[in-house]
Amino acid sequence: MKIRKIGAELLGSAVLVLTVIGSGEMAQSLSDDIAVQLLANSLCTAAILYLLITLLGDISGAHFNPLVTLITLYKREISINQTLQFLFAQFLGALTGAGLANLLFDLPLFTASTKIRSGDNLLLSEIIATAGLIFTIFIAIDQSKEKKLPALVACWIGAAYFFTSSTSFANPAVTFARGWSNTFAGIAPQSIAPFIGAQLVGAVIGFALSQSLSSKGKRKK
Repeated sequence: MKIRKIGAELLGSAVLVLTVIGSGEMAQSLSDDIAVQLLANSLCTAAILYLLITLLGDISGAHFNPLVTLITLYKREISINQTLQFLFAQFLGALTGAGLANLLFDLPLFTASTKIRSGDNLLLSEIIATAGLIFTIFIAIDQSKEKKLPALVACWIGAAYFFTSSTSFANPAVTFARGWSNTFAGIAPQSIAPFIGAQLVGAVIGFALSQSLSSKGKRKK
């Protein structure tokens, strides 16, 4: 059972990053219009998230994100050992997906991205994008709307691609993996740590907000 869960996290993380990087590179090769490139990238990412969460949710919970796993640990719904296994699978899967995407477009297996993403506006964007994602997930779980999570997560990420200046990474494993693809979706290694730091802050805010609203709802009852 544990192997199936770890395998689902590895597979889901790999396919997610493969889609993010691959669709970005394809979009860039098909159009010079940045708006069209971003639209294609966002639609593909939203679509694959819907598919992956729907198919793998009943196996591992479809975390595909270290932040979701860490919050689940905080809620004591997963053991420390399984948390470490999930984190390993997520980072390994994400890196695997990046490598596969590079190979699909006849690029070196791994190349450090030169796309520097810096600025307070981008970090604020990551805080908001991550807070919204975590809030969406855990408020939906609190309201027993797990079956709607594939659509809810896909909607948030798809929208956040456009209303945030960072294009909504919102995932430490995905952020790390995108550092090793010098493509449209890449992020320079020196930009990774600040992005992940902002994501951690966003995760705390998003979870705290979901818990606050959940508590108010229970008191009203």
